[in-house]
Amino acid sequence: MDLNFTPDELAFRQQIHDWVAEHLPKEISSKVHQAQRLSRDDLQRWAKILGAQGWLGYGWPKQFGGPGWNAVQKHLFEEECALAGAPRIIPFGPVMVAPVIMAFGSAEQQQRFLPGIASGEVWWSQGYSEPGSGSDLASVKTRAERQGDKYIVNGQKTWTTLGQFGDWIFCLVRTDTSGKPQTGISFLLIDMKSPGVTVRPIIMLDGEHEVNEVFFDNVEVPAENLIGEENKGWTYAKHLLAHERTNIADVNRAKRELERLKRIAKSQGVYDDTRFRDQIALLEVDIVALEMMVLRVLSAEKSGKQSLDVAGLLKIRGSEIQQRYAELMMLAGGPLSVPFIHEAMEAGWQGDQALGGLWPGNAGECAPLSSTYFNLRKTTIYGGSNEVQRNIVSQTVLGA
Repeated sequence: MDLNFTPDELAFRQQIHDWVAEHLPKEISSKVHQAQRLSRDDLQRWAKILGAQGWLGYGWPKQFGGPGWNAVQKHLFEEECALAGAPRIIPFGPVMVAPVIMAFGSAEQQQRFLPGIASGEVWWSQGYSEPGSGSDLASVKTRAERQGDKYIVNGQKTWTTLGQFGDWIFCLVRTDTSGKPQTGISFLLIDMKSPGVTVRPIIMLDGEHEVNEVFFDNVEVPAENLIGEENKGWTYAKHLLAHERTNIADVNRAKRELERLKRIAKSQGVYDDTRFRDQIALLEVDIVALEMMVLRVLSAEKSGKQSLDVAGLLKIRGSEIQQRYAELMMLAGGPLSVPFIHEAMEAGWQGDQALGGLWPGNAGECAPLSSTYFNLRKTTIYGGSNEVQRNIVSQTVLGA
């Protein structure tokens, strides 16, 4: 196993670095580096820029319109985008549902859905979790009944990230109740503009509208929108979840946020505190260890060896690291990281106008820290809670 990049890989990294530097809008990268709110237009603008280059589906094979990059090239692309301050690619279309359509969809479905995903024109949402069905997805209750050439869907999904922007949603639906729970689930693609679809916002602790409830009231869905076979959706769901959990690890964003943590610590005068810097050093060691784990997986994949199923392990470590850097940022900011002034955010982090338009102590970088901290508390829960992932790792990796 060789974890060093080859000259060709380093040349590829430089190519990506130069392209991103030229095409990433500065106003978007500035928002990302300062943890400012990204609008739908910001996210889709970058998606369309990547789509025009053929890189929004950067993990896709050439036969489906992707660049056909290997695992190492995909990693280097993700790293250069993250370090440059590019927004995360919204994964539901290009990273999650697209591989399912490629692997299990018909040729007609591939021709119908993949181009809109690749271009960034069509926004996809995920319909997995329900009230009472989170980590235990086999218990989903949203029902789809076949009536001739269509399904009638009734039920509810929750925690639907950015569902308010969605054009389409892929859903796990119950099509059979006679056998084991896993055997009666199907994978259905639903147009969110269909009559009977209602999206209701869930406002989070930080005041953001990031997640939603989605209700289906006698929604008619053409049977041609069923992926694969009826009642085989559990197989397709597991295929997708491996992509989601690896994506959650997001070691490249952790490397970028580590540098942001150091900037905040220095600006607030705590970087010279030996005990605080010890905590930063421990975090940095864990990020390097996570990166080594990712590179080991990539090395095995590159050499054609069968790598261990470590998606759950990557998710556990990556999500815990995200929470740790958010907490250390809060500690670095101290009392200045506590105020949450929504109007200040809308004004571009200008701070309390009663204080002359500046954040207390001129510490504008502290303004978003409470929002970031609250938001990242969810990372150890979504995509399968870490407690459940530890059970999976013990069974599949350790053989316990």
